[in-house]
Amino acid sequence: MNIHIPLQEPVLIFGLAVLIFLFFPILMGKLRMPAIIGPIVAGIIIGPNGIGLLARDSTIELLGTVGLLFIMFIAGLELDFDGFKKYRNRSVFFGLISFGIPFLLGVIVGLWLDLGVLSSILFGTILSSHTLLGYPAVSRLGISKNKAVTTAIGGTLLTDSLAMLVLAIVTGAAVGNLTLGFWMYLLISTALFAAGILFLTPYLTKWFFKNFNNEGALEFNFVMAVLFVAGAISLFVGLEPIIGAFLAGLALNRYIYDHGPLMNRIKFTANALFIPFFLLSVGMMMDLRVLISSPDALLVTALITIVGIIGKVAASWITGKVYGYSKVETGLIFGLSISQAAATLAATLVGFRLGLIDQQVVNAVIVIILLTCIMGPYFSEKYAKKLANSEEKSVVEETLPERILIPLANPKTMESLMDMGFVVKKALKTDEPLYPITIVQKDLKQASDEVSQAERMLGHAVMYASGAEVPVKLLTRVDQNVGWGIERASTEEQITTIIAGWDGVIEGKEKTYGTVIDNFLEHTYQRSLITNIGQPLNTMERVILILPNNVVYKPGFEDALGIIKDIGSQLSTTIKGLVLRDEIRIYEEVSGRVHPYSKIEFETIDGWNSLYENELSDVKSTDLVILVSARRGTVAWNEELEILPKKLASLNHGNFIVFYPTERKETDIRGSRG
Repeated sequence: MNIHIPLQEPVLIFGLAVLIFLFFPILMGKLRMPAIIGPIVAGIIIGPNGIGLLARDSTIELLGTVGLLFIMFIAGLELDFDGFKKYRNRSVFFGLISFGIPFLLGVIVGLWLDLGVLSSILFGTILSSHTLLGYPAVSRLGISKNKAVTTAIGGTLLTDSLAMLVLAIVTGAAVGNLTLGFWMYLLISTALFAAGILFLTPYLTKWFFKNFNNEGALEFNFVMAVLFVAGAISLFVGLEPIIGAFLAGLALNRYIYDHGPLMNRIKFTANALFIPFFLLSVGMMMDLRVLISSPDALLVTALITIVGIIGKVAASWITGKVYGYSKVETGLIFGLSISQAAATLAATLVGFRLGLIDQQVVNAVIVIILLTCIMGPYFSEKYAKKLANSEEKSVVEETLPERILIPLANPKTMESLMDMGFVVKKALKTDEPLYPITIVQKDLKQASDEVSQAERMLGHAVMYASGAEVPVKLLTRVDQNVGWGIERASTEEQITTIIAGWDGVIEGKEKTYGTVIDNFLEHTYQRSLITNIGQPLNTMERVILILPNNVVYKPGFEDALGIIKDIGSQLSTTIKGLVLRDEIRIYEEVSGRVHPYSKIEFETIDGWNSLYENELSDVKSTDLVILVSARRGTVAWNEELEILPKKLASLNHGNFIVFYPTERKETDIRGSRG
């Protein structure tokens, strides 16, 4: 077999790329540099301007473009909508100055270099945009919800959109096409495109997830279709595909929650394959000979690079000063906004094709792309680590690790219970595994067949959890009483949360749920969530929170409210708090000091009849009803709480959780029976 240089055999090209993705990040780790820089350095070495082992052909460009779209798509998926709503003015401010300052500096430098007015405007556009190349490091360290990150990501959408609009105008002017029809087409098509993606996609997504829930391959392919169709349509509008990818991420944001199997599949596909190809393709564009070709070229390159960096430093510093961000947060904003790749390269290639800029400027821009693509991930990871460490130190250590027990009995409800476990686990910010358990209700000597069947169901739970990269510890118990088995497992494993499913069927007239659930609720003190979820969690749009009289005085209420607010934040839902015969002011004060700081719209309800007739009569299939309840004999308990779960189960679209907050370990329930 004859081996051609550059490599042409697909297997050899792909094999070499995979080896690069494996070993270069390890090498960067040894050199104490961010792993994400590895493929860029490799691209410089093996690319057409290095040893020429690989050509930057259509295949590399295709895979690299897909990687870039994934970066923008994941940034949209992980954008904290609550934070964005709260800090949207900051995002707009940062977006405007992050575009405006580099743009003005670029125009001034362009005029100084005698590029002409139109070419100078294009040059300003080249320096104004940026790419979220450092975002994967931020996402990996778990600080994507930080206000500085939200400011930078929200600002990026505005910055890149403005850059692409100016590029479209410059392109039209260069070919003499700045007519009224051009302006009408640009404005109307852009507005229709954004509206279509942000308003039509959610309806389609909701329908799809309701009808094809838990079919992993179909869900992933649906998401990929939304991503690339949005990117393709943006081309017809006259925008870059990265804008469509980011808008697609925003449209799907509330339907793909963190730590779910679907999000894990998306991130794994992006981080393991496509994003490294994008970084490799960026490195392959660099020609180090440009730096030593002539003194004039070196001077122009240095000037353009310094101006480009100063513009982004100034925008980050001003934003930090105006809004009181710490030095670490300001540095993180700079790290996220300094990398210039996609939109910068697009504007450069368009300008070169139209003859607005020459080869010298193109070479200088490629140097900027190289340097900023190294600086961005470096500073992003550096400051993200500092921010993550500071946030970890601020978390109050609990006396017991947060452990979640999930009793499983029905294979049909296993996945919905595990999904709830993923959401609660994130709300509790615990690194402990989930504890799925099956209780075999048999005599110990006759339980072998049932134990084998139970372990098969637990094996399915392991596979489902591994898809979300959530560790599990499987438990199997043999006990004559299922409730006692749950109680014993809770004590033995030091469980702090129990998530149990209930089908709405009541056994016996005096039971609230049935023998099993009533039994372990009576004999445990851990926070317990009794769930009946008929629709996928990611299709919920509103949480209706029922707060009975005096429940605010329960010892575990603040803890419960924090978890509920976090669930609402993860699912991107609004929360409506229904307070029964209590002062709203007390609940607003508690909610105001409980993290996360998302807002709950509280309103007073006169009594239980008003609740049933007015508030629960029009519950929709996209509503999640959460009742903060109380065990018998504890603060805030009354007889109506024994009836309410049955009424919730009778709702047409019964998606509800009955939340029992943590109680003191010793609860006196004498006199609460009979």
